[in-house]
Amino acid sequence: MVRDFQHYCKERMPRLDEAFRKELSLILGDAAMKGHGALEVLMHGGKMIRGCLLCLITEALGGRLISALPRAVAVELIHGATLIHDDFVDQDRVRRNRPAIWTLEGARRAVLLGDIIFATTIKRMNDLSREDGIVVSRAIAQVSKGAFQEPLDPLELAKEVRSGRVHERLYEKIIRLKTGILFGAACEWGAMAAARVNEGWVHKWSRYGLLIGEAYQIADDMKEVRGHLSSRSIRADQMALLAPAFLYFAKGAEPYVLSILESDAAELEPPLRDFFQSMAARMEEAIEGRLNRAVSELKGGLPRSEYGTLVMRAPWDLIQMFHES
Repeated sequence: MVRDFQHYCKERMPRLDEAFRKELSLILGDAAMKGHGALEVLMHGGKMIRGCLLCLITEALGGRLISALPRAVAVELIHGATLIHDDFVDQDRVRRNRPAIWTLEGARRAVLLGDIIFATTIKRMNDLSREDGIVVSRAIAQVSKGAFQEPLDPLELAKEVRSGRVHERLYEKIIRLKTGILFGAACEWGAMAAARVNEGWVHKWSRYGLLIGEAYQIADDMKEVRGHLSSRSIRADQMALLAPAFLYFAKGAEPYVLSILESDAAELEPPLRDFFQSMAARMEEAIEGRLNRAVSELKGGLPRSEYGTLVMRAPWDLIQMFHES
């Protein structure tokens, strides 16, 4: 008996990991890489929650795991490629306790490696079916758009905020494109792999995943907020990444956001600390709201089974797995 989503992931991980390693080996071929070990840790050193969620949905709908695996590998490859690009763009030097790929391979090779993974995944999915090709192409395009729209430079962002060009709804757009879209694609693929779901229900599965992904990104941002509460300080570059969330959840905090963006750092003293605390509470509510909306998408569309029950519990299990990581 599968107790929860975490237990399901542990059971399916060997099959998914084997398929992933084979596909990554085909993509890389005989390419010589200084950072091959770091790449292995990056690409399949995580929990593969998107791929596992895809597999769970396929099995919950009566499909076979073997049909889900190529799509599960694809969604994890896309995620891995975005991490390679993100680390270089953000100038992060460490990922999962190993050097970031760009620090080992150089910026050019790291960016090209991510591009190769994207392009090869598109080809593989197009070879599988036209519909699979559409899902992967749309997912990569939208994830890339989300990364492009995320603000990075503190002073440039301050100018945008002062001019009124940064709308509070920017945060909703970022979390949908940056994280929600790939979860949505995973769940859509899971339903497609079962081959027993009509087009209307495929859309519902996509919405289910999209909402879980948005909740996952809010949880990630909330972790940052709580980290600043613990350290009692925040730098301008850190505020640049959190500013869309801050403007969305902390009403009336715009002057404080601008002050931090236009300085080197700030101490979290009242009332700034109060804004951070209220922001964390509202983020908790937003996570719960999205998880409830996710499962409401599936009412009446799941067979009664062990896996069907697990699908309805998985959103909360998944967020718990994030908090424990």
